[in-house]
Amino acid sequence: MATSEIVIAQTTIDDEGRAKALARGAVEKQLAACAHIDAPFTAVYRWKGAIETAQEWRISYKTTTDRLPDLAAWVAEQHTYEVPEWITLPVTGGSEAYLSWVVEETTAA
Repeated sequence: MATSEIVIAQTTIDDEGRAKALARGAVEKQLAACAHIDAPFTAVYRWKGAIETAQEWRISYKTTTDRLPDLAAWVAEQHTYEVPEWITLPVTGGSEAYLSWVVEETTAA
């Protein structure tokens, strides 16, 4: 398996319960093999001309390039932000066993 098949997709949200729901829902639907939620952090950003500061939780999904479009659409549908963060990072290496597990968990039965 090529590591280029695996990606990490990230979003942020302003509520821990919503972060857990976004993480669990994606795994339940086999859109991601797993999702990690980072502890709350402070985000500083410009929004509609004003500098904003907010507490957010980052969700990092481990998925495949095949499942990425469905994951992106599902997160956009479920998200409460007008313009949610959505970035993807290629996985350029890792344990063959782990990478195989990601593929297995995101392949519909």
